[in-house]
Amino acid sequence: MTTTEDPHSSDPTPDDPSGPQRPAPPAGSAPPGGSAPPGGPTPPDGLPPPAAPAPPTEAATPATPHQATATTPHQATAAALLPLVGGAANVGAVAHCMTRLRLTLHDRALVRDAEVRAHPAVLGVVEEGAAYQIVLGPGTVARVTPEFQALLARSAAAPPQTPPGTQAAPATDPPHEARPVRRALRRVANVFVPLIPALIGCGVIAGLNGLLVNLGALPSLTPALTVIASGFMALIAVFVGYNTAQEFGGTPVLGGAVAAIVVYAGVAEVEVFGQPLAPGQGGVLGALAAAFLATRVEKWCRHRVPEALDVLVTPTLTVLVAGLVTVYGLMYAAGKVAAAIGTATDGLLAQGGAAAGFVLGGLFLPLVMLGLHQALIPLHATLIEQQGYTALLPVLAMAGAGQVGAALAVYVRLRRAEGLRRTIRSALPAGLLGVGEPLIYGVTLPLGRPFATACVGGAVGGGVIGLFGMWGDTVGSTAIGPSGWALFPLLSGPGGALATVGAYAAGLLAGYAAGFVTTYFFGLRGVTAPAP
Repeated sequence: MTTTEDPHSSDPTPDDPSGPQRPAPPAGSAPPGGSAPPGGPTPPDGLPPPAAPAPPTEAATPATPHQATATTPHQATAAALLPLVGGAANVGAVAHCMTRLRLTLHDRALVRDAEVRAHPAVLGVVEEGAAYQIVLGPGTVARVTPEFQALLARSAAAPPQTPPGTQAAPATDPPHEARPVRRALRRVANVFVPLIPALIGCGVIAGLNGLLVNLGALPSLTPALTVIASGFMALIAVFVGYNTAQEFGGTPVLGGAVAAIVVYAGVAEVEVFGQPLAPGQGGVLGALAAAFLATRVEKWCRHRVPEALDVLVTPTLTVLVAGLVTVYGLMYAAGKVAAAIGTATDGLLAQGGAAAGFVLGGLFLPLVMLGLHQALIPLHATLIEQQGYTALLPVLAMAGAGQVGAALAVYVRLRRAEGLRRTIRSALPAGLLGVGEPLIYGVTLPLGRPFATACVGGAVGGGVIGLFGMWGDTVGSTAIGPSGWALFPLLSGPGGALATVGAYAAGLLAGYAAGFVTTYFFGLRGVTAPAP
């Protein structure tokens, strides 16, 4: 998925006071591309005249040693952003999610924030705790991040330099995290975010396969597509265990080994509390708990086992202790929790209907602002593993529809705010495809009331989805990550493809309309456009 950029989105205009301001040329200097003005300073006799100053460049970004070697747009973007965030010495850690380049910085004061936001590839900036997050959009961020990391690796070969007046912070665990709950949720999210591409790919293949089966087409191919779409989901617990151990400081393969117990067919021979276990019981929640326990056991062993025996004893005790606890406790407990999640979700939409959808769709944007939406990722993964789809995601995706509607209302009402309208033109295609950060942080949130009316639009869209669910046409998604129009290929539900797509489309249209109407009539009171 790509996003559309306005080629002039970084040029400040008189209507956009938030844009970067270019410094005026010093007194007596020549205008860009011209010669010294008449009456200007003249050189002493016998000296050559001073060279005419070079015309100023469009970007305010200073050149770096790596820009000269940039051969792709993504390399150029990484090379341009690195000095704007204080250089390699100011970057403690680098990661990325679906849309954002996430940086842990030593000194926030060294960031040239206005220039970062003005870069043509940047869709917005989000600060969450110790993380400085640059929104680049899906696809782009996955290509820019390795180039950014490569620049840091080259800089690491030189003697390390700490920014003046600062002390280097740990690269993997930023200190003084103000909100431990958000930090814990972020770390859990870091386990699942790397799995999203595989979930999307397998989800699309599963949807295509279902369509072919319903049409009775290509019967010789559909069994192979079933295998391809289902293989990852059958072993997702192993990937969750691997990523969990990696995130929490253990040996990844040991985390994967313990989590593999959850999906091993042989657990059916084990009885716990008088009942045989079932392969996959506990799912991703059990795998997450098992791998986390494995990292704790491994760290305990590393501090107590003699070095001469470490290579033999530590892995053995890690797998044995964590494995026994997983078989005789975690799988059973996680299975009960997972079953409760599925039952509660089904009951919420079947019984709560429009009211439940209204509340969920309206609260999702505030959850995103607080960072609490990350707690939903394991729930989505559990529902997909259990039922083949998550019914929560399409409801929550209506928040993006409310954002689109609100942004369109701002565009129509504030005709003189050309800078803001230019931002909307650039961010709207991404918003329609489910990338909401540019509209949130560039349009609705800075204006205040439009953010609230966008939540109303999301609530109305969620209410429509919930109403269809109460009528039996539950709308589900076979993967997490996409929303907006990008979710159409991933839709699934018990009512069939036509009913599912129709219900989701009705929710989107309702969200667009409600976000537009409430913002147009109520969301822009007291907001005036800057004079042209």
